[in-house]
Amino acid sequence: MPEMEVTERVRAAGPHLTAAERRVAQIVLSRPQLVGFGTVADLAAASDAGAATVVRLAAKLGFDGFSALQASVQDDLARQLRPAAERIREVGGDHPIERHRSAELSNVQATLDAVRGESLDAVVDLLADLARPVVVLAGEAERGVALQFANELAALRPDVTMVEGSAVAVGRQLALSMPHSTLLVVDLRRYERWVLDAAEQGRGAGHTVVALSDGLLSPLAMKADHSFVIAAGSVSPFDSHVGTLALLDLLVATTAERLRTTAADRLQRVEAAWAAATALTDG
Repeated sequence: MPEMEVTERVRAAGPHLTAAERRVAQIVLSRPQLVGFGTVADLAAASDAGAATVVRLAAKLGFDGFSALQASVQDDLARQLRPAAERIREVGGDHPIERHRSAELSNVQATLDAVRGESLDAVVDLLADLARPVVVLAGEAERGVALQFANELAALRPDVTMVEGSAVAVGRQLALSMPHSTLLVVDLRRYERWVLDAAEQGRGAGHTVVALSDGLLSPLAMKADHSFVIAAGSVSPFDSHVGTLALLDLLVATTAERLRTTAADRLQRVEAAWAAATALTDG
């Protein structure tokens, strides 16, 4: 599915927006129906901002007023209407398996569809650079999928570290990390303050920050050199991590392709060690 025109404009303008304008832009991205069929007052109220802020945002995004922004969003919604309607017809309130499948497939599709080729190439260049250590940190809820990513990447290349523990421990690990490392950070709204602080510390240390979060204007994405947007909708009370896992799998798979020769030798040595120790069994 083509990326929304408004999304691309928000991505370009993001660093130049005020805090209030970012709140409005986040509503534009997360609730396009409100923008497409509401009023300036509706958008201002939803984002806890003034009507003047809404108008200023439209201008900063290159639109000739709110009406032009609204028309663009309506066009984007029209292009997306059929797939959304098909998903709605497939979901029934009494069919939990179907509802769950629809939600998770949507998360994977939305997350991977939002990946830009140039961003993927730039981040894989960093992950495949054996001269640059990789440091991974994540919020508590995302720790499991981030740890899996760190373990898989460490099987492909050396110098991959998962940073975790108390704020003191995290601060110490980041302070002692090699200069100009690649810092990959995963967290979703509501963001853990220590994660944001650690990302800021890493950036201050000269690390390249790669953010995986739920919005282009999230406080984590705004601190990052490269960012990816994760869809985390769920039929349960908790965020889904399927989209996050799909994106991390993409990063691992693409890095493995880039490091094919050295990674193959590394994996063979690991397999030989496991075999010598009879560590695994099929029985």
